[in-house]
Amino acid sequence: MQAHILPARHGWHWVRDAFALWRKNPALLTFLVFGYWLVLVLIGSIPYLGQIAMSLAMPALSVGIYNGCRAIDEGRKVGPETLFSGFRQNLPEQLKLGALYFTGTLLILGIISVFDGGEMAALMLGKSQLKADDPNNDVLLGSLLAGIALSTPLMMGYWFAPLLCAWGRISAPKAMFFSLVACWRNWRPFLYYACALMGVVTLAALALSLVALISPLLAALPGLILPLLFMPICFASFYTNAVDIFGPINPPRIIDERV
Repeated sequence: MQAHILPARHGWHWVRDAFALWRKNPALLTFLVFGYWLVLVLIGSIPYLGQIAMSLAMPALSVGIYNGCRAIDEGRKVGPETLFSGFRQNLPEQLKLGALYFTGTLLILGIISVFDGGEMAALMLGKSQLKADDPNNDVLLGSLLAGIALSTPLMMGYWFAPLLCAWGRISAPKAMFFSLVACWRNWRPFLYYACALMGVVTLAALALSLVALISPLLAALPGLILPLLFMPICFASFYTNAVDIFGPINPPRIIDERV
């Protein structure tokens, strides 16, 4: 699986191309993204096993969004059922991928808990709340920074892995390895990409703040609409950076069966 090494400016291209992709079919892309989150919330609410089941389902559901993005990109008409199309594309390896990601997350929390007495884990699980005057805040800040440092390689390994498992038909460990290498080799465009996304969010927040100075009520509606725009575009950018780095990966044409 060959990953191209791209110039830094491609980080902005991913955001630009994601916006263009969203404009082609905003309704479908918005449905897929919020359907993804809704299904994960419902699965996560299952007592005891919810978090594990949610981690196992995440890769296949994200592939459903990739399938929708590809269909939109190619001008094909697909329906809402595309969200679940990823469950028919190399599902055993995608389940393994979800298990590996869940295990890696637990391992990172376990390492951090050795040093902070489980404070960060309790905060993430909702068993404790962050208070401004809490003397443990400095410890939590150190735990947060350590968590970011430890989880970054895991996120890099997971970033392209669902797509590589589903479309490239490779094993979960191999997909995580290729994803990690691809992210590492393209750290410059990814840095540019992160700055571009942060810039878009910052400009939107500043615009809302200015509107709120004039009328808080007037700023409420854009405040509700912006997440409906930003989140689908953000997910579409995951697709655009994947196809830019790996080129055309030919998936099984599962979602074309009803077209």
